[in-house]
Amino acid sequence: MESLDEVIDAMIADRVIHRHRRIWLLVIALIVAAALVILATGGWKEKKGRVVPTMDAPATVTAGRFEYGFTKAEIIRKPKGEYSDAETSLVVYFSAKNIDDEEHKSESVSNDLLVFVPGGGEDLIDSSGGDCQGLNWDLVYGLPPIECSTKFKVAPDFTADLVEIGVLAEEYKGDNGSLGLQETPYWHGEKATAVVRLKPTVVVDDGKDG
Repeated sequence: MESLDEVIDAMIADRVIHRHRRIWLLVIALIVAAALVILATGGWKEKKGRVVPTMDAPATVTAGRFEYGFTKAEIIRKPKGEYSDAETSLVVYFSAKNIDDEEHKSESVSNDLLVFVPGGGEDLIDSSGGDCQGLNWDLVYGLPPIECSTKFKVAPDFTADLVEIGVLAEEYKGDNGSLGLQETPYWHGEKATAVVRLKPTVVVDDGKDG
């Protein structure tokens, strides 16, 4: 038969084990919650949770069916006019090439493939799409890269020493046929691929040539 001291020691040991077990369960739960937050933010809203590479311009990024060559950014200010309010736009310049080896199909850079990452937990801002010799110009497979730009709507008083542009890549894959969806592969399902940092210059557009 166990002595009273042995029984007390066993009870104390059991309490210690349960206490540490609760602590470890709490730690594991916090780790899982943090991982879910990172995934929910697309991997790039907060630098501490970013799961895609970050690079400084000039930079080349291969993403899905396009290859981008980012070069510069401008904060373009339009002063308030007699009949118009002040406006500011963030414009990013890049070259773009169609590298669609799957379908060899002409396609434009859509507005959801390039996004402005404001940081600080703010929502991502879609671009205006690829302006390559014309807004949403179709890039032909196999041709050399052409110069493009894209615009982001920002507040009139927007200013930044450094801006971050998120690049998304479509994937060439089919859907789950067991759910009655299309099994034949196609380009879709945008996924965060990279973040490019650029130092913008400020340009004042007063509507005057020269």
